[in-house]
Amino acid sequence: MPQVTKGERRLDSELARAATPRGAAIIIAVVTTSITVGAGLLMTIIDRKEFPTIGDGLWWAAQTVTTVGYGDHVPETAGGHVVAAVVMLLGIGFVTVITASITSSFVGRSQGKQQLLKRDSPPTSEQLQMINSRLERIETALSARDL
Repeated sequence: MPQVTKGERRLDSELARAATPRGAAIIIAVVTTSITVGAGLLMTIIDRKEFPTIGDGLWWAAQTVTTVGYGDHVPETAGGHVVAAVVMLLGIGFVTVITASITSSFVGRSQGKQQLLKRDSPPTSEQLQMINSRLERIETALSARDL
């Protein structure tokens, strides 16, 4: 059985908090905003020539995390390229994985509720026929026993 990492345990606990669409939206917004702001600030520090203001860094990060990528600002330094690669991978991978995990959780809950509803639904005519046959066999067996 594979070992569960600390990050996976943390992600599971955070996903458990996303019991409602509102909770899920908050988690997605917090993660996306954190990545965007962190990357924008970091890019402003690392590649000062291309991103002279925090606004330029944040604009670039928003484009990159959302995978829009207008190309009006691109990193020039090696450090900027590394930050860009990490942000692209986070934007494509991490944010989409969180969104997919939460969506999967909602679909699973919905299917579970549907199964409960099916179990609680009234029996079909076929099921009633089977129950009637079984009761007749039981009554016959009890009658034979009483003789």
